[in-house]
Amino acid sequence: MNCRSLTPQEITQLEAQGCSATNWADILVASDFEPKYVQNAHFSGKNQLGVFRREIKLPGGLTIHSGIYNATLHNCEIGDDAHLYNIHNYIANYHVGKNTCIENVNAILVDGKTAFGNGVRVPVMNEGGGREIPIFNELSASLAYILTLYRHRPKMIHELERQIDAYAEAHTSDHGYIGDNVRIVNCGSIKNVHIGDYAVLKGVSRLKNGTINSNEAAPVRLGSGVKCADFIVASGVEIGDSTLVDKCFVGQGCVFDKHYSASESLFFSNCQGMHGEACAIFAGPYTVTHHKSTLLIAGMFSFLNAGSGSNQSNHMYKLGPIHQGIAERGAKTTSDSYLLWPSKVGAFSLVMGRHTHHADTSDLPFSYLIENNSESYLVPGANLRTVGTIRDAQKWPKRDNRKDPHKLDLINFNLLSPYTVQKMWRGREVLDELQALSGENTEVYGYKNCKIRNSSLRHGRELYTIGIQKFLGNSLISRLEKTPWNTMDELRAALRPDSETGLGQWVDLAGMIAPRSEVSRLMDDVENGQLDLQAIQTRLEEMHANYYSYEWTWALEKLEQVWGCSVENVTLDQIRKAVSDWKTAVVKLDRMVYDDARKEFDLNSQTGFGMDGDRETAQADFEEVRGSFESNSFVKAVLEHIDTKSALGDKMLDKLAKVK
Repeated sequence: MNCRSLTPQEITQLEAQGCSATNWADILVASDFEPKYVQNAHFSGKNQLGVFRREIKLPGGLTIHSGIYNATLHNCEIGDDAHLYNIHNYIANYHVGKNTCIENVNAILVDGKTAFGNGVRVPVMNEGGGREIPIFNELSASLAYILTLYRHRPKMIHELERQIDAYAEAHTSDHGYIGDNVRIVNCGSIKNVHIGDYAVLKGVSRLKNGTINSNEAAPVRLGSGVKCADFIVASGVEIGDSTLVDKCFVGQGCVFDKHYSASESLFFSNCQGMHGEACAIFAGPYTVTHHKSTLLIAGMFSFLNAGSGSNQSNHMYKLGPIHQGIAERGAKTTSDSYLLWPSKVGAFSLVMGRHTHHADTSDLPFSYLIENNSESYLVPGANLRTVGTIRDAQKWPKRDNRKDPHKLDLINFNLLSPYTVQKMWRGREVLDELQALSGENTEVYGYKNCKIRNSSLRHGRELYTIGIQKFLGNSLISRLEKTPWNTMDELRAALRPDSETGLGQWVDLAGMIAPRSEVSRLMDDVENGQLDLQAIQTRLEEMHANYYSYEWTWALEKLEQVWGCSVENVTLDQIRKAVSDWKTAVVKLDRMVYDDARKEFDLNSQTGFGMDGDRETAQADFEEVRGSFESNSFVKAVLEHIDTKSALGDKMLDKLAKVK
């Protein structure tokens, strides 16, 4: 902005329009500044004003002119065509961007030096401390996972904290920033807050010490009664209806509404919180709670759907709230469920009832954890065959609210992956060990503070086998489709892995699935001072991009265990059997899902329909509201999936039959 001092004539006109200044010489204006659009304004300190030429059309058709009206400014820079109206106290130490509208606010100020929420320590998972995470603008779920759960590597943690503190120091200033095209209307006090471009704040009650990382591609919206302190809000976030946020990081695309309360927690991409409460939680991507009386406390979650009245306890009477718990990706809690921490819930498991015996079901994924007479009963693998699990896996990618092209979190949506399949593989071994130890005819087996019925054990083992065969077949067929082959030598060459990376255990870094060996190598490099924060994110992105290459390395090793030989010695019949087993597994699981979906259309489901008629009326009413089973889009998709995968299996078997 080319600036100049005010002319004596302009000062005279401003004073005639009710304006005053501690020192008119401290005010600089744009070269083509017109004083008529500054009225009833008082200036102190050094201020810089742009030009006000724009007409602003408000909802309802009212038109106003940009400018400064009824405001007190101290040490501010006001951009071109900004509109400031009815600032009840003052705006101090702020840059206000062009085309920004600020109306009817109490006060906006920076008081002393601030890092705008960067570097704030959040005591996530353990209210007693020990896992404090320093938040900053570029915090990703994967990096936060490492900071939270790898405390046994203090040198690495110290290096990460040092770098984040340096980042916070670099963002420390005694002047605040309000970006371009921002709307701040009918708000209370805003203190030490950085506000990005295109943010919309309407009726916000109080903001203190934070950053709103809004931008044109993904604006942030804060609504009526919102109170935030010591916070960072990522792009595309929506917070409304008297929600309280205290000492939190809120990730991209999150939605908080309806009086939600969140304190000392981390929330990552696409989380949703309404009505309930969160305290000291690590909420990985797609952690969702929509109900009153639902409390999430001192736990780690991701892809979670928390039912109404779900809660957990983390207290010891003498030592305070030191317990913590983990619900691995895809877990669900039903209405009024309860977990006594410490506990660990396996991936894609369903929790029903009250559980007070510190269960650990992490080696038995896709299970039901059910209360029966105050005992915790486990039904291994039951969730593999349910329609809800499949629908969840399909809907998550469709519900990605992130519009920002710069995505912080790296999310793998695969239901079956080395992470979950290694657990099914181990789960099958666990069930075999239980049966061998207690006998095949034992009615109820004991396992890590849970009970497993004999029938559940046998059925669970069968389901895990089907799930493993489906995953290994998926990987095998995907590999065979990528490379042309006609002879057995070419076939073996096509199956050779691209590298050895991927062998061993895999981990879920709050949404990103990766080999533990690569994560360990990353942490080694951090400890040795070889990576800064940007380089860490780049390495994580490389791991994420190479997922399918790593997956094949892992899957091939498992196939070799099944075959009993290396890929160099595998026979055509063994490959054909793997494809055939895959086809059978896919059809079996789809048929189970199909049968589970049918339950949604049985007579019990029609209870309450057709209030004043007979059964035919109830069915007709039900079908008008819910549709028929045969016409349901999900049911159709399942049947189409059976046909498609059966045809793919037959095609691959025919091609293998022609191998020379």
